[in-house]
Amino acid sequence: MSSAVDADRVRREILDEDAGGRPYLLRDARVTGELRLDGAGIRRAVRLEGCRFDGPVTLEGASTLAFELVDCVLPGLRASTAHVGGRLDLRRSTVGESDGSGSAVDLVHADIAGGLRLDGAHLVAPGRVALEGGGLVVRGGVFCEDGFVADGEVSFPGAELAGGVWMRGARITVGDPERFAFHGDALKASTVRLSHGFRADGRVRLRGVRVEDLVSFNDAELLGSGSSLMCVGMQVGALDLRFARRPAGSVNLRTAHAARVQDDPSTWPLSLGLDGLTYEWLGETAGTRREDVANRLAWLRRQPVYAPQPYEQLASHYRRSGHEDEARRVLLVRERCRRATLGPAGRLWGWLLDGVVGYGYRPWLAGLWLALLTLLGSLVFDAHTPVPNKPGEGGPFNPVVYTLDLLVPVGGLGMRGDWHWAQAGVQALAYGLVGVGWILTTAVVAGVTRTLSRG
Repeated sequence: MSSAVDADRVRREILDEDAGGRPYLLRDARVTGELRLDGAGIRRAVRLEGCRFDGPVTLEGASTLAFELVDCVLPGLRASTAHVGGRLDLRRSTVGESDGSGSAVDLVHADIAGGLRLDGAHLVAPGRVALEGGGLVVRGGVFCEDGFVADGEVSFPGAELAGGVWMRGARITVGDPERFAFHGDALKASTVRLSHGFRADGRVRLRGVRVEDLVSFNDAELLGSGSSLMCVGMQVGALDLRFARRPAGSVNLRTAHAARVQDDPSTWPLSLGLDGLTYEWLGETAGTRREDVANRLAWLRRQPVYAPQPYEQLASHYRRSGHEDEARRVLLVRERCRRATLGPAGRLWGWLLDGVVGYGYRPWLAGLWLALLTLLGSLVFDAHTPVPNKPGEGGPFNPVVYTLDLLVPVGGLGMRGDWHWAQAGVQALAYGLVGVGWILTTAVVAGVTRTLSRG
């Protein structure tokens, strides 16, 4: 059975100057009262192992070497503005109370030279913040793995975590999909691994984070509603969005930048915020480029409203990879999506540009229209006898040249003004070909100009 030790006695022993630099060890004890070390200058490493505390352990403003609470049970740890020269170790400890107040672990503006070890820990603060790390500085890593569970929010806004955040397999439960489960706005870290079985039943927020290496959600389960994952303005080296399953809400990547992005079409959320997202490399989604482009266009269509930038970014990605045809296909779809946002006149002109030259991205369509109309006119004009405007003048009638002369509005081939038709229907066709020629030429010029100015 654990022996009872008064908290004041433990405090005196930890601060005993006669002990020199010898580590302090207390094992399998029940500590009665509150262990208060606020503002203390602790000159020795402290290890409390297998202990049960009646009250919270407080280190607010304290300065200490390594401080370990391993396999312990305590109502809370208050260590805001503390300076820990080694690591702060809470492995396999249960910290917090179901009916308590405040956070289970308070590390606001603390400075930890080593790592923060929470592997296997259970933080208990339902409806509250389980781990409060706003402004926290950790030069080693923050490790919340090996069965780590938080009943309450995990929060690192504005923290600087040089060794990264490692939460592979961690569980965060907040009991409300509208609440934040992980809050990391303006976080700076070497890496963030919320992956390999990570599960959060609330929202994950990473606005404006700066991560040198990888932010990974590989095999993660995000159950927050509304915006399951908020990454607006993040700057990361690589982003892995291969979730375990489709997030319950949307994923917002607006104005984010990642050197590399990897994802899985089977776990794309129903709604994606992609406006302003930039990347240098984008993972393939299929075995062929044609399928990959089809998948990526479906990816862009998950935006709640049309925005041109995501299409231009995707086209730029294909161009950098040497796939010009795929880039043009993306830009053509961009124009078709834009057309849906225009008024009736704009949509009508858009349909014309699309059908005639594919908005300039399919110029061969103009040649096809020209060939078909030339064939039609030639057959009709060849089957009827033209009437010369000036009998005895000019050369012989040629239906092909005459049709081309009608269709080409600029320059001319010198035959259009020499003939007319007695049959009203044939003359109407001639007038119609002149009008179609102007429309075709205007559409070609507009489409090519659009391509040159935007592409």
